[in-house]
Amino acid sequence: MNWLPRPADGLAHVAPSLLSADFADLKSDIADMTAAGADLLHLDVMDGHFVPNLTFGPFICQAIRRLSQLPLDAHLMITEPERYLKSFARAGVDALTIHVEIDGDVGGTLDRIGDLGLKRGLALKPGTPVIDILPWLDRLDLVLVMSVEPGFGGQEFDPTAADKIGELNHRRQSEGRSFLISVDGGINQQTGALCREAGADILVSGSWLFGAEDRAARVAQLGHST
Repeated sequence: MNWLPRPADGLAHVAPSLLSADFADLKSDIADMTAAGADLLHLDVMDGHFVPNLTFGPFICQAIRRLSQLPLDAHLMITEPERYLKSFARAGVDALTIHVEIDGDVGGTLDRIGDLGLKRGLALKPGTPVIDILPWLDRLDLVLVMSVEPGFGGQEFDPTAADKIGELNHRRQSEGRSFLISVDGGINQQTGALCREAGADILVSGSWLFGAEDRAARVAQLGHST
């Protein structure tokens, strides 16, 4: 399995969100982001029910796996993620991130993700407090803080996300845990720096990265500058 250690202080891993890629030329976009220094790829999976948008499923994830050796984190914005865990595992992803707001068995689903040999992630929407994920913090490899309402790219960053990142980082340090903290939504050079300072380890960015002429410079600005 491909996965990442915690970055050094003041730095962050950069995860291009493929929702903003050109799906007519996905191979080139993935190769370009890899050459630019991206550390992993973020795959936004939406079912049109949990969030008001529809994207792709395991089949496309499997195609992406053939195109890249970078770690793949599949963010499952779907109502019943437990029904599809094996399909995504077979597709070759390295981590599955589900939402704490689902109606199903969050703990049981996380356990099944771990049983499949994948990293276990739990995401929370902007309106969901950190306290809602505390019952499962001891079994998480990744916490994804959404800084926009999930469903569509190009939204503005919600600054309360930095407070959540700071709270999670404090708990991680005080409780001796090792989960990574990721943030997704409205991430650019300025908001990325704010999140890094709060303790984020992974910065997910879509349109800001893919829309750049010099993607390598933006990857460096986002995660590898001090």
